[in-house]
Amino acid sequence: MDKFENEMCLTFQAKSCNEALARMTVAAFLTPLNPTLEELADTKTAVSEAVTNAIIHGYGEKEGIVELWCARKGREVFFHVKDTGYGIADIKTAMEPMYTTKPEMERSGMGFSFMEAFTDELTVESAVGEGTLVKMKKVIG
Repeated sequence: MDKFENEMCLTFQAKSCNEALARMTVAAFLTPLNPTLEELADTKTAVSEAVTNAIIHGYGEKEGIVELWCARKGREVFFHVKDTGYGIADIKTAMEPMYTTKPEMERSGMGFSFMEAFTDELTVESAVGEGTLVKMKKVIG
């Protein structure tokens, strides 16, 4: 197992009001690395998109818990967003730009595209009925 200089885990209810909590937590976690405003905004957006997907697509109307894990090793920062919701049947299709399972909510279908654009590495693991784990890596500086 990798040895991290710092790591934390935050669990919260799958409610839209907690998206801001996730963004602020990530910003605070990055502070010791003195990120640029662009690095900070990119990372907060990527994590926010993952959390939003967990809440809206992972759980829909049902209650659930989202887990946000952050770790740092040198200038590399790792973020995992996990839900135990519906899961994704076809990850490749779900990651296509403009794809959404909630068109009635006027979702843009750009969540994974933003995560991919604003991080250095993105991996998605999912199983139908078991949930989804989004893993992101960002190098700061």
